[in-house]
Amino acid sequence: MNRTNPIMNKLLPSRTPSVVSALCFAALLAGGCASPSYTVTPEMQARAASENPAPPKDDDFPAPGSAKWQQGAFPSLDALRTMRTGMGKDQVRELLGFPHFSEGLGGVREWNYIFHFRTGAGPEYLTCQYMVRFNADVLTNGMYWKGPGCADLLRPPRTAATPVATAQPAAPAARTTLGADGLFRFDGRSLSDLLPEGRRRLEALASDIRSSSAAVESIRITGHTDRLGTTAYNQALSLARAETVRDYLAQAGVPAQAIHVQGKGESEPKVQCAQTAKRAELIGCLAPNRRVEIEVFVRR
Repeated sequence: MNRTNPIMNKLLPSRTPSVVSALCFAALLAGGCASPSYTVTPEMQARAASENPAPPKDDDFPAPGSAKWQQGAFPSLDALRTMRTGMGKDQVRELLGFPHFSEGLGGVREWNYIFHFRTGAGPEYLTCQYMVRFNADVLTNGMYWKGPGCADLLRPPRTAATPVATAQPAAPAARTTLGADGLFRFDGRSLSDLLPEGRRRLEALASDIRSSSAAVESIRITGHTDRLGTTAYNQALSLARAETVRDYLAQAGVPAQAIHVQGKGESEPKVQCAQTAKRAELIGCLAPNRRVEIEVFVRR
């Protein structure tokens, strides 16, 4: 025989559809609301880096009044400087948080934010809109600003010691070429893949840059690979190795804002090697093509 328990009825009240919807929405937020995490491959990153979509017009940005979270946020400039093409949604969300508009988190190709930046010691701030677009692989392929002066916020501040009017042109670059085989473990690309000898060479280079009497204008790091493997894989590998060298130098005290990286893949070989039946011989012959070049530009 079924009996209704009045005490249990008080403890477990019926839930209306609106309450259920609110609880579901909160659960989705707590769980991330996005599509399940996915692996980011070098080939996917290379595709994102090779794309050059047209930038949005001001009218393409959503109206601030339509934002779900209209207060916006005060982001970290370091987090914004970390943004690159070829990043997944989980990585973007870790740096910037959830998008501020009702765009949804899974199955969308665009996230929009309202960001504020302090302009002094008081409560005043500058408000900017920031758009992140994703390609068909759901990797970032474009980051855009709306608002006067917003894009300039990520540039390093100009110091009074180096005014534009008295700045001298940069002298010819001092180039250092490091063989990738001596820097990284086989097929490695991350800081954990650096070999002990590679770390010593990078530390010595960082020491030379820090102790230089000339003011460093900029540093360009270019990664190169041999022709073995696919073009897309080699492009991604060369860029990842250049970024790792940049990160190591920055950790060693070289100004990160002065460093620019690029990957050339297999496009600029130093040597040409005939195909041979012995793969080990071919790999050895192609070794000069696997390299990282560091160019240091200083003011005269």
